[in-house]
Amino acid sequence: MKRILLFILLCLPVAVWAFVKPVRIVMPELAGVTCPTETLCIDDVARSDEATKLYDQALQYVDTSVGTVKDKPRIIFCSTEACSNSFGLGGRAGMTIGTFGIVLSPRGWTPYYVRHEVIHHLQSERLGTIAVWRDPQWLIEGMAYALSEDPRPVLVEPFEKYRTKFKSWYEQVGKDQLWQAARKVK
Repeated sequence: MKRILLFILLCLPVAVWAFVKPVRIVMPELAGVTCPTETLCIDDVARSDEATKLYDQALQYVDTSVGTVKDKPRIIFCSTEACSNSFGLGGRAGMTIGTFGIVLSPRGWTPYYVRHEVIHHLQSERLGTIAVWRDPQWLIEGMAYALSEDPRPVLVEPFEKYRTKFKSWYEQVGKDQLWQAARKVK
């Protein structure tokens, strides 16, 4: 029985790595990307300057417009679908895993998508990772779409509805009370 338990304990990390692809954000180098800094990883180092510029601009924007990011997130910039798929993105432009990090697909290399994901990171810092998963999606996604200044006039549903509801709520709450009011939303 002890050997079986030991075998399971040894195999569990390998199984998680193999089947729960977002976990790879913790050690992205093992997924085939290069991390020139602690907070920036990329699969095509020739595009490092572009990724760095997007990263820095997004952090500055979010700090100024939404709230100060306490711990800079690690962002993995995938320039290929193979890289995106290795982190389990599927068709998404980006994905934020709590405060562990952010992965962007090739189509996520735009200022508003990077800002959107950094806002999700900030939400996890301010509201807690569990709360972000549990809170109403109109608040979480609506905030990210509205405050990232996503330029698309109409989003696919339900995201347009979330953005509209958030904007209405935000007009009543205001920037100064955003996080206090967000903690009260259920």
